[in-house]
Amino acid sequence: MIRVSISSPSPVARAGLEALLSDAPDIEVVAEDPDVIIADWDRSGDEMPQDLLDSAPSAALILLANDRHAWTADVLRSGVRGVLPRDAAPSQIIAAVEAAAAGLVVLQADDIDAVLAPPRRPRLVESLSPREMEVLAMMAEGQSNKMIAYRLGISEHTVKFHVTSIMTKLNAGSRTEAVTMGIRQGLILL
Repeated sequence: MIRVSISSPSPVARAGLEALLSDAPDIEVVAEDPDVIIADWDRSGDEMPQDLLDSAPSAALILLANDRHAWTADVLRSGVRGVLPRDAAPSQIIAAVEAAAAGLVVLQADDIDAVLAPPRRPRLVESLSPREMEVLAMMAEGQSNKMIAYRLGISEHTVKFHVTSIMTKLNAGSRTEAVTMGIRQGLILL
């Protein structure tokens, strides 16, 4: 049984949430020692309800609020386990309670972009020359320095020079890391 406490400045909203959760078979609405707290946050004070986090530190806190995108990442960092819109469907609220009680974080799909920063590609210190691009592609194929030298018609010493230069430009500590960085930066297509 998941024990849920409800916090809302509105008696109507609190009663609605209690009625909704009372119908769920594995959820019990309680006043003390909850597993999950659902807080209807109107953001009038515009500060995270820290008192809710402090009052039940072992409980998972789910916020119901509007205009979530700008601050979702901040409240998740402060310990909130879920953020839903105030007009979330009853099935979404029940699923959020179950997920938060299981230790999961709950978000709407359209809130994910606000939480996850777009991946930034590491910048090259210096761009690779066309020959270095050829050598990197062969490194990705698993070719040895000797085989790369043979295929390109250059000395093994020159290949070693190119490999060292590639690793320096990609800020890589090994051939494998250089290949990985090359893939991430779109320099190599597999």
